[in-house]
Amino acid sequence: MHFTSEQRLDDGVLERAFTLGGIPGILWTPGSASAPAPLILLSPPPLGLRKTYPRLVARARRAAADGFAAAAIELPGSGDRPRWPAAEQARAELRRVMAAGEPVGDELIDALVLPLVDKTVPEWQAALDALLALPEIGGPVGYSGGVISIGIRLAVAEPRIVAAALFAGSFVPRAVFEEARQVTIPLHVLLQWDDEGNDRQAALDLFDAFGSEEKSLHANMGGHTGVPQFAGEVAAGFFVRHLK
Repeated sequence: MHFTSEQRLDDGVLERAFTLGGIPGILWTPGSASAPAPLILLSPPPLGLRKTYPRLVARARRAAADGFAAAAIELPGSGDRPRWPAAEQARAELRRVMAAGEPVGDELIDALVLPLVDKTVPEWQAALDALLALPEIGGPVGYSGGVISIGIRLAVAEPRIVAAALFAGSFVPRAVFEEARQVTIPLHVLLQWDDEGNDRQAALDLFDAFGSEEKSLHANMGGHTGVPQFAGEVAAGFFVRHLK
């Protein structure tokens, strides 16, 4: 891990940009930590760290106020990373199908999501190795947001993650749906009831499939970008319960 820049935010949070094997990322740590801080992995949507920075830094500031470090890495094919033609083709086909009012089939969902999950999960695990080696960061580790299929795979594959807050706002391949049955860590799942790009019943079925003994579903009225501010406070409370 190579740090490329750092700045102190007005609330004392230290923000450092880094690269890890050519993957850009950002690490936020509390301004006055007296012991190694628990860590929350903030997974962005596939829009790029620059575009999603305002939302990420707001979540990181809240995490720091609760005594947590937070980190985000750039997804494959997003932001400043090299283009990924296959992913771009799949997204273009998804836009065409949705604009035409056609059903989104399993083959398209697989092409859109599975390669992203396969590439991203090992990168998150490598980032986790590097982050936990820093003296200012300890455990336990939580995962928050992003593409829900990535969160599901990480929850199954990565024993260092002890709790996850997931956003039910993306397509889930059948293979990942089956993996959800193997998830056993505490879950906080956010669902926008009127999400224009999300199959509500599929999201409810996915929640039912999770194998966790402790799981809660938080549904709010509104579309994909209409998440109420208080929803973030509730998610923050979830991590305080499970990471402290």
